[in-house]
Amino acid sequence: MSASSTAPVLVCQWDEARERARAIRYSVFVEEQGVPVELEWDEMDAPSWHALAFGEDGTPVATGRLLPDGHIGRMAVLKVARGTGMGARVLDALMAKAAELGYSELILNAQTHAAAFYARVGFEQVGGEFEEAGIPHVEMRKRV
Repeated sequence: MSASSTAPVLVCQWDEARERARAIRYSVFVEEQGVPVELEWDEMDAPSWHALAFGEDGTPVATGRLLPDGHIGRMAVLKVARGTGMGARVLDALMAKAAELGYSELILNAQTHAAAFYARVGFEQVGGEFEEAGIPHVEMRKRV
């Protein structure tokens, strides 16, 4: 499965994203990274905006969410699509939605290995490293 840099990124509510976003997040966070399944699903999915990026064959390969308070989270790209720009496309779509909604600042908790990815689009680290779900993270912020 190859990723497409031309396919649109769908930004939608949880009712539309649920099945596809859950499959990606389960594969990446629960299966690959060992996040306990009970920590992966929370009450914040329903009020959030979700982005889905698709491969050339129409298969969803990346997702992320924008919470009502301006947090971006649950950014996940299937192994097969890593390094193809799909994560950046999801992030761009979420940042555009935040701008459309009038948010002044975006916040995210980046896994430390991914901090440089977010820094490339203007996120800056705030504070030191901390652990979330057994994985080292750093808080990052960006003005919209």
